[in-house]
Amino acid sequence: MSTVDSTELEAFRQDVAAWMRDNKPADPGFLLPQSFMEVGSEQQLDFLREWQHKVWSAGYLGMAWPKEFGGGGVAAAFQSVADQEMARAGVPICFNVIGLGWAGPLILHRGTEEEKARYLKGILTAEDIWCQGFSEPDHGSDLGNAQTRAVRDGDDFVVNGSKIWTTMGNFARYMILLARTNPDTPRKYDGLSFFLSPMDVPGIETRPIRKITGEYGFTETFFTDARIPADCLMGEEGEGWKIAMQTLQYERGAEAGAAGGLAFVRTTIDDMINELDGLTRDGEPVLQDAQVRDELVQLIMAEKAISLGDRRNRINALNTDYPFSLALSRKLRWTEHTRHMRQFAIGLQGAAGSLYVGDNQARQGGFWQRAYFNSFSATIGGGTSQVQANIIAEHVLGLPK
Repeated sequence: MSTVDSTELEAFRQDVAAWMRDNKPADPGFLLPQSFMEVGSEQQLDFLREWQHKVWSAGYLGMAWPKEFGGGGVAAAFQSVADQEMARAGVPICFNVIGLGWAGPLILHRGTEEEKARYLKGILTAEDIWCQGFSEPDHGSDLGNAQTRAVRDGDDFVVNGSKIWTTMGNFARYMILLARTNPDTPRKYDGLSFFLSPMDVPGIETRPIRKITGEYGFTETFFTDARIPADCLMGEEGEGWKIAMQTLQYERGAEAGAAGGLAFVRTTIDDMINELDGLTRDGEPVLQDAQVRDELVQLIMAEKAISLGDRRNRINALNTDYPFSLALSRKLRWTEHTRHMRQFAIGLQGAAGSLYVGDNQARQGGFWQRAYFNSFSATIGGGTSQVQANIIAEHVLGLPK
């Protein structure tokens, strides 16, 4: 931020805020996803695709990506401002998150010029939806033990196996795919390769998974003798683990490069306080209860700590004690805090907390109940909270495995 004139940034902020006010879509009359992990219908998809394209066309998405690949070619500070104003305006999400936040930065930093020209602009415009083929049904968080096979056959790789929790797999045009090309290496990690795989080839089938919210968004993906072109291989055979780890750095927010946009409907402490205003317990305002106020202060402190940690993380001199600790722990801290806050919000509703979307008596249409159930997705995706804790313990604190 220090390399950009503050006056210029403030003028830009005013422009973005005005555009968001003038262009925020009206209520479409159907339930919109709270995150990119709940896009479950063509109706939602079409609405969000149109919105993302509109944001990109206005110049507020991919601002730090090179112009020749559809970006804006300006400092990342401008994208940060645009994202802040999107959150403040409460506009819909930019749903193509796996492309915008993970595949795109990976291609930008590691891809060939041909790969950049082929894939990047379509990610920004929402023409090309991306999904992720990492997790498998039998291996959970043991990503290094992935067993989906990719066998070279002339100009193709023949893929057999399955992936699970494939967000928007049924809508995606491309998948970032981790598959085993050599099952006989001494170290299991050395037998993995990374592909930018098309999804529209024969032998690839997706089946939607119904979530606890009643919504869809995840799929299972099955590969049965699916032939993907050999030029979809990223890097060299056997480099898949290294490339996957870099991808997870983007997913966990530990490495910069994302195109921007909102991935989630944000809920803050202020939102929660507004929700609690007017609630009573034993005839008294619930916000006057000493125990409630104490827990609320704890949540306020946690939210502020995460915010200050994000600012501190951008200043190298303040990160010499445990380098990368804030970046590596951010995903764990933010997802668990969000889950806790949403649980707290519905718990204070008393019996009304058991009501859900569709019940006329539910507060805010059951928003907080739905948000709470949806928060579990973020505590699992990109590595579970338990996996994140192990990463911090081993790679930051130096504790033994």
